[in-house]
Amino acid sequence: MKLLISYSIISAVAILFYSSSFWSQLTSLLHQTPLASFLSTTQNPSNGPSRRASSNSTSFFGLPLVPPTFFAPNKPTNMTVPRAIRQAFLAIEQSEGAGARVRRSIGTPKLRNFSPFLMLDHFSVAPGAGFPDHPHRGQETITYLLNGAVDHEDFAGNAGTIEAGDLQFMTAGRGIMHAEMPRQNPDGSANVGMQLWVDLPEKLKTCEPRYRDLRAAEIPTIKVDDGNVTIKIISGQSHGTDSVQELAYTPVWIFDIKIAPGGKVTQPLPVGWNAFAYTLAGSTAFGVGKDQTTVGQYHNVVFEQKGDSVSAEVAKEANENGQFILVAGLPLDQKVVQYGPFVLNTQEEVYQAMLDYQSHQNGFERAKGWQSEIGKSMVH
Repeated sequence: MKLLISYSIISAVAILFYSSSFWSQLTSLLHQTPLASFLSTTQNPSNGPSRRASSNSTSFFGLPLVPPTFFAPNKPTNMTVPRAIRQAFLAIEQSEGAGARVRRSIGTPKLRNFSPFLMLDHFSVAPGAGFPDHPHRGQETITYLLNGAVDHEDFAGNAGTIEAGDLQFMTAGRGIMHAEMPRQNPDGSANVGMQLWVDLPEKLKTCEPRYRDLRAAEIPTIKVDDGNVTIKIISGQSHGTDSVQELAYTPVWIFDIKIAPGGKVTQPLPVGWNAFAYTLAGSTAFGVGKDQTTVGQYHNVVFEQKGDSVSAEVAKEANENGQFILVAGLPLDQKVVQYGPFVLNTQEEVYQAMLDYQSHQNGFERAKGWQSEIGKSMVH
């Protein structure tokens, strides 16, 4: 019963989070309910080798994006072990933020804390809606815009816009407060994209926040299988082509893959990394032989950790292309304690994060009195 009550409270707070009155409501709730009942604590299973950052936050530049073990000189390049599907489920659309619609797959009871991944949202934000001023601590966010344009602004004076095909990698580190708001599209269409939350290694939870924008024109794009498969290599390596390096502290590979009817592809992945695919369009068959499963649009396909590749194809008789985002990341051997926008390793650290935000200290000094220009329209 206590767990049920705790989960209900967390869900209610998540809905309230992006509203301008969230923190005043939270203060009221804290006077009524012990904070411990709000906290969601998950001990990650031993789902990969223990890899902790050994450098401090001032000198650490990220773990290797392509691990040395990815290259096996004694293994023929045409011999791979395809990963089987652990589960595949539909991402249900729901309301989020202030007027946004999202399909959340990671960060739900179906798939929670799939290390290093904390949350995956496929969002659709119409003009006039968005994500006004809100804080973060302890994680990275990766935003991939599929349609439209989104402005961002933070309390350190950083501001900019990402457009269709662009990505933004944001490291919250010790603390950041920012806003993400959609542009008004000439045709009135919604701004659509993906946002992935990635956990930070424990020793980097207090690093300085930073941004890295990746423009569509900078992303290597290759064609394989006689032109039937197009792969955008956002991060990682595919068929001998490398992406732009050092975008995130936690190593994550991201590919946007489009397969024409009759096309097929096998994408190698680092051994021991967790991996999933999110289907954006069409129907795609994942796996090989008797383990092959055809998955429709808006599903999250979670792969077993065993294996070193993911195979996918689209039937010849299909009437449209299959498109999916394939993501793999290094599991972190650490506890996850998350309360809304704060992702730490102990309950005490979450208590401290809330105190720091409310008292404007330890990374949140600039939050005092700050209000984004792009979020003012929603506040008023």
